[in-house]
Amino acid sequence: MFNKYFHQYEIGETWMSKGRTITEADLVMFSAFSGDWFPLHTDKEYAANTQFKQRIAHGMLILSVATGLFHFEPGIVVAFYGLEKVRFINPTFVGDTIHVELKVIDLFEKGYQGVVTVIQEIKKQTGETVAIANMKIMVNSDANVKKI
Repeated sequence: MFNKYFHQYEIGETWMSKGRTITEADLVMFSAFSGDWFPLHTDKEYAANTQFKQRIAHGMLILSVATGLFHFEPGIVVAFYGLEKVRFINPTFVGDTIHVELKVIDLFEKGYQGVVTVIQEIKKQTGETVAIANMKIMVNSDANVKKI
């Protein structure tokens, strides 16, 4: 996970997170927090008449939950640096359990820090990929760097 200094990462390195089940409360709280009350997420009758046949979780909710499935070590991790090439491939429903698989695809040194880029593939219990993105995390180069 994100508990190593920049020079300790290797291209091709992989990790898998634990799982987390998406709940009704997740949809309601995310809608309230984000202001996204789109009926596909919040209206059972509306969603029943769509291609999905039921409500689906917000894509940004899934990305947020996925981020929380990994440990980001303070003092090593400097900042979340970016998210690129985000795609929502399959729906996530209430009751689905998601996990994340990460693979290091790029390492970019930036002074006393570096940017670790990983492919973040979010999957549900069926093995289907629900979302994919390139996530960039800025980390310190080594333990001698002043911790923020």
